[in-house]
Amino acid sequence: MPNAKVLSEKQAIVAELTEKIQKASAGVLVDYKGITVEEDTALRRECRENGIDYAVVKNTLLRFAFNNTGLNELDGLLNGTTSLALCDSDVVAPARVMSDYAKKLNDKFEIKGGFMDGKPVSLETIQSLASIPALPVLQAQFLGTMLAPITGLAVVLKQIAEKGGEPVAAAEEAAPAEEAAPAPAAE
Repeated sequence: MPNAKVLSEKQAIVAELTEKIQKASAGVLVDYKGITVEEDTALRRECRENGIDYAVVKNTLLRFAFNNTGLNELDGLLNGTTSLALCDSDVVAPARVMSDYAKKLNDKFEIKGGFMDGKPVSLETIQSLASIPALPVLQAQFLGTMLAPITGLAVVLKQIAEKGGEPVAAAEEAAPAEEAAPAPAAE
């Protein structure tokens, strides 16, 4: 029987994990066996940059936290080495970062499963979420799409102004016609 101090410490850890899981919009469970310190440091740096809370967690403590939050279906994934990536602001970030590292590190780093909005999701869902670009990239693509017609109009207006008000198409048609005119025959 564990002493009261150890038991209270573990209960505090489970309470903290339960709170983090409830606040998180998405989470990914990872098997991290065999990664080096340098690889782990790079992963943790990228997690911080993307607002992801990443930690190695004991399976028994995580099982209690999952049971407290209604994610009992994930209990089967809690074997071997387990780390948990949580994010409360971006649903895509944990899936994208963990998937990138799973590709980089091959057999050393494997996604076990995950959850989104308090419900377990399949590995296929995690992979499809990982394929979505980061929010700043999506915003840039959207703005580029919106600005394309305006940019095209500006280019056409600039060309018209450079030709002295003459429509660009008429100027281009006139130039080849002058070059293609047949020379008078010498008799």
